[in-house]
Amino acid sequence: MEATPFFVGWLGTVTQSDPQYSICMVDPTPDGWSLLAHVAQAVGYQPIALTGGLMAVEQVQQESPNLILLDTDQDPTNGPRFCELLQFGPRTRSIPIIVISSDGSFAARDRAFQGGAVAYLLKPLHEVELTHALQTQLQLLTGTSAPSALAGAPLPQTAASPSPLLATLQKRLNQQSQSLQQQNQILLQEVRERQLAEAALRAEQEKSDQLLLNVLPQAIAEQLKQGESNPAQRFEEATILFADIVGFTSLASRLPPLQLVQLLSEIFSSFDRLAVQLGLEKIKTIGDAYMVAGGVPTSQPDHAEAIMEMALGMSHEIRRFRHENNRPLRLRIGINTGDVVAGVIGLHKFSYDLWGDAVNVASRMESQGIPGKIQVTEATYQRLKHRYRFEAWGKVLIKGKGEMMTYLYAGRQATAMTSPAQPLQGQQPQNSQASPNFCP
Repeated sequence: MEATPFFVGWLGTVTQSDPQYSICMVDPTPDGWSLLAHVAQAVGYQPIALTGGLMAVEQVQQESPNLILLDTDQDPTNGPRFCELLQFGPRTRSIPIIVISSDGSFAARDRAFQGGAVAYLLKPLHEVELTHALQTQLQLLTGTSAPSALAGAPLPQTAASPSPLLATLQKRLNQQSQSLQQQNQILLQEVRERQLAEAALRAEQEKSDQLLLNVLPQAIAEQLKQGESNPAQRFEEATILFADIVGFTSLASRLPPLQLVQLLSEIFSSFDRLAVQLGLEKIKTIGDAYMVAGGVPTSQPDHAEAIMEMALGMSHEIRRFRHENNRPLRLRIGINTGDVVAGVIGLHKFSYDLWGDAVNVASRMESQGIPGKIQVTEATYQRLKHRYRFEAWGKVLIKGKGEMMTYLYAGRQATAMTSPAQPLQGQQPQNSQASPNFCP
């Protein structure tokens, strides 16, 4: 029988003796066409090469091949569209399509199968794999088991002897499964590392915030974090307490430095805990002096009462330290109530501080007070006399203010009724008219 040429051009000429079935290869490469023509002829197909991408649809409709091999590497977007166009043609909708591509991604495979492909072959093409793909379609077309025309590539005969095609596909599926598992493990590891990094970042942020709160009140710290510089505010009424450890300077000369600092740290730490419990704001320590305020930076209706409870708690703590350490420790405490300005100033090592006459007078109440006693001004006395008993100490000369009436704490009120302050017997106030030579 005379051989019939079926394709002539840059791809060369391939002949087949009276082929019964035809196969179209759309947009093949020279290497791909050479292998396809060889395998198709051996299996029993007449190979036809078509070029032009989507323009080849019309040629396919004219040829009505039994099988189409679509190479999508030249234009990956043409593959799904090509398959879609064939589905609309009554003569082409049933033609099986095998997609050939170098893109092994799941997305590319999914697009191909969604478009109607029956198989997806990866480049570079393997002769055995291509042979079995064509033979499988030929069997489906004829309903018989077609013998292989290539030596060394027989079709599977029994379930116990899997075909090389199935083995190859299974191997590739296993490889893809392993690859996906590895990628999944990498993603999980990245997620864990990111979670650990975020947790570490949050921990560092919390530490940073806590350090900031150890220096500044929370309200002021929030203002600074929001970008406000040098926040300041006037408070119409606040109560300020100054306390000084009497005799600490002489004690410092007798104690080793480490022991001295440890003792002072323990004392001031106990004061800090009291301030937190009472909702007060520790302002600062200067040497062995301690300053705390109520009513700043947030309003506190009972700021005077809270400060008095702070003074009583501090006195209790210093007595405990005196007993436990056998040290002659005593506190001199001064309290005043009035308007203050509070805020943060400076660029480096800034701190929250208070300014105003009320602060200066509170400091004078401490420095001109009596060791072991709590001295308050008239303003503070008027706010506390309904809950605490005081004894009038007399008028004290305050630098820049003149004479001021002061009072010494004498105990808690037994009833809610107020009682006038009584002068202490046998004592005279420092800087009073009885002590004209004392200068603050």
